[in-house]
Formats: sequence, C-alpha cells, structure tokens
Amino acid sequence: MKTLTRLFNAVFVVVLAFGLVACGSTATPTSTPPPATTEAPTQKPTEAATEAPTETPTEAAPQPVTLRYANWNLGTEEENNIQRQLIKAYTDANPHVTIEIVDMSGEGGWDAILTGYAAKGQLPDVFMANNMPLYVKNGWLADLTPFVSQDPAWTNVPQVLKDAFTYSGKVLGLPAAQFIMGYFVNKDLFAAANLDAPEYGVSVEDFFAATTALNNVEQGVLGLDEMEFIVGWYPSTQDSRLKWFSFDGTNMNYNSAAFKAAIAKTAEMKPYTWQGLTDEQKKNFKSQGPWELFLNQEVGVRWDGGWSMPGYVQNATFDWDFVGIPGGNQALVADVMAVSKTAANLEEAYKFARWMTFSPEAYAKEAELAKAMGSAPKMPVSVDAASLELYKTFVNKPGVFKAMDNLENSLIESLAKIVPGYINARWEGKPGIDIGEDKDVNMWYMFNFAPEGRFKYEDYAPKLEEFANKILADARAELPK
Repeated sequence: MKTLTRLFNAVFVVVLAFGLVACGSTATPTSTPPPATTEAPTQKPTEAATEAPTETPTEAAPQPVTLRYANWNLGTEEENNIQRQLIKAYTDANPHVTIEIVDMSGEGGWDAILTGYAAKGQLPDVFMANNMPLYVKNGWLADLTPFVSQDPAWTNVPQVLKDAFTYSGKVLGLPAAQFIMGYFVNKDLFAAANLDAPEYGVSVEDFFAATTALNNVEQGVLGLDEMEFIVGWYPSTQDSRLKWFSFDGTNMNYNSAAFKAAIAKTAEMKPYTWQGLTDEQKKNFKSQGPWELFLNQEVGVRWDGGWSMPGYVQNATFDWDFVGIPGGNQALVADVMAVSKTAANLEEAYKFARWMTFSPEAYAKEAELAKAMGSAPKMPVSVDAASLELYKTFVNKPGVFKAMDNLENSLIESLAKIVPGYINARWEGKPGIDIGEDKDVNMWYMFNFAPEGRFKYEDYAPKLEEFANKILADARAELPK
C-alpha cells in the first residue's frame, strides 16, 4: 500500500511540473506589446520533476498573410524613403506579414486605376483614399468601427478628423496625416522694417495692416505671397457658421455676404501679392515664382501647409513661425487611408493600416528616421503627450503649438476627399454661364476670375449657390444609408 502511494505522488509531481513549464511559453512579437501576464510560481525541483519531458509547448505562430498596399508617397526602392522604412519596420516586428506594393501606374489617375482593380476583384487590401464618397458609394470600404472603438490611441485623434471619415455612423477611413494650413511669417523681415510681425491670433484687420505696411516692391519685398487663398478662409472670419470656402457642413454659401466680402478682399489685396506684379516689377525679385519667395526672404507671410515645415526646419535661415488664419484658427489638410471590404484578413489589414496612420509607436519610429535624415516628422495624428513632446524637439514654434491646441476648431480644407459632390460644386461643374467669349464656363472659372473684375460676382452669386447645393444634395442621396 505504501509503495502504491509513493508511486501516485511521484506521478502527481511530474504532471504538476509539466503544467508549470507549459505556463511559461513565449508569445510571438507583434507591433504592439502584448498584455502583461503573471508568471507561474516556481517550485523547488525534486528528483521526480527532473525526469519530466524537457520539450516546452509554444503558442501557434500566426499564419502567414500577404497584404496588398497602394500609396502615392512611397517613392522608389532606391530612394527608400521614410514610408518604405516604416513598412520594413512593421514587417520586421511582424515577420508573418508580407506587404506587396500594388502598381498604380497607368492612365486615368488614382481613382480610375482603383476602379479597374475593383472590377477584377483585386482591390488593394489597404490603400490611400483620394475620393472617399466614390468608394463609399461603390461599397468598397470595410467598417473599421469595431477596431477603433477598442483602440486606446484612437481616443487621442482629434474629433474633427474622426468625423471627417465617418459615414452613417461608421468609421470607413483612418486619418493618415494631418497638416495645419495657414500663413507662415518671416519675423526677421518685419523686425528689419520696424514692424510688429503678425502672430497666431492676430485680428483680420491687424493682419492686413501689417502685411500691406511691409510691402515694398522696389526693394523686392511683398506683404503676401498669393491672393487666391483669401477667398477660402476669409468667409469664416465674417460668419462663424461658415467653414472652408463657405461650406457650412451641408451647403455652400456662395451668395452670402461673407463670401461676397471674401471676393472683394481678394481683389483688394492683389497689389500686395505676386499676382499683382508686372513683368517689370518681377525683375526686383530673385524668385521666379511665388513658391520661392518665402525661403528667399522676399515675402512677409506665405500661405502653406504643414508638409513644408520639415523643409523650413532644414533650410530657413531666419526666424519663422505659424500664424494660421487671422482671428486664431487654421485650415486642416488630412490624408486618409482605407481598408478594403474584400481584404482576406481584415484584422491584419487594420493592424497594418493603423501602423501607417495614427499609431503612436509608428510615430516614434518616424521621428527616429527623420532625425537620422536631419529633417522633422509630420505632426502626430494621435496627439498623446509623448508624441507631442517628441514633435516639439523638432518644431519648437509657439504658433504651431497654439494651432495644435485648437485643432478641434479647424476648417477642414480637404473637402474634395470627403464631401459627396464637392468637386463639381467647387471646380468642375458647369452652371450654364457664358462670360464674354468664354462659353459654358465651370465653377473654377467663376471663382478664379471674379476677384480680377472680369465680371460682377454679385450678378451670378445666387445661381452659383443654387447650382452647387443641388449637386451636393444629389450626391448625398446616392450614398448608401
């Protein structure tokens, strides 16, 4: 009986030891750290335990997956830019994932090529989105709401960006980048002219007073670089209901007093911009076009986007800052990435798309790569404290961070990517108008030439507004509910 008891105890110890060894298996690395686990308690080895099997069971390795990816920012293999290096960092951390770059060359443009792939049942699993309404209408996009709702980093994405890519309550796109847009100022030029440089929050009146005072064509200095952007932001400063280019969230307000005032202000400021120079006056400038004025120190303020800040960090030899939109705001340009509904492994597609868009871990890697290149990363999309502090080590400009504190009030400029019908309501649509010898002109023509006095804008404003808003309403009606 005692012999049987000793045998039973020995077998029990062996089984217990085997179970404890199995609890210590190692998880396969992923791009985000796995949740912490509690270590199994240790036990003093016994003679019986040393006789237990030594092979340790492991968790099943993730199944190999290939994701087809399309983006216009990848450059060439030889260039090996930051975007390609981020892909490599992801596959290094997730060796079961292979990223296949989809060939997007060809005629017809981005959306035509995507349409061709979709027709063949070969839509990329993850792709940069140029026209969200088209993709929503065609039913191409996966609903990412279940994924982002469980993602802590999503809570730090500005709501204005979340709303931009949400259709009928479903998150159908991930913000891949956000760029503040507005005026950048050369503070040294204003100081040299004994003038106060405009700062973020400057009033509309003081902004224009400062830029016109600085203007000195004979000495090769302009107040503003270009005139055309005024009509985009000015209406919002005259009517708080209006956002970019008079859009109020539903309609265009082309017949509003605020938009008419924007047309008039644009015309008024022409003499202080590159468009107002004669060919003879242009000889006073080193620059061959308005895009060169700022870094050549030949303009007080330049309208530009945050994508230019790495270049300013690298190349500006003067004190510069971000002014944004007079009155204390900024426009916001957003890139968006989508996941195809036909992706074979939706979870893996989301994880990769997350890495290439709003992942704080990926942002830290991007900053590391940018530093090695002597440049600066773009602004973080998920604006947590760590990412914000990291960004400040590259771009330490007061106006930039005042704008980042105010992102929720931004005017989304990227309306063509997200608003159904906007492209026709703003540029391509033809409202049935002849201007002199120019027959059946489009909307771009009307807004581009109105400040030049080619016609009286007020005469056409009601028709333009009615035409645009019918386009928007019809396009909204075509989207699935």
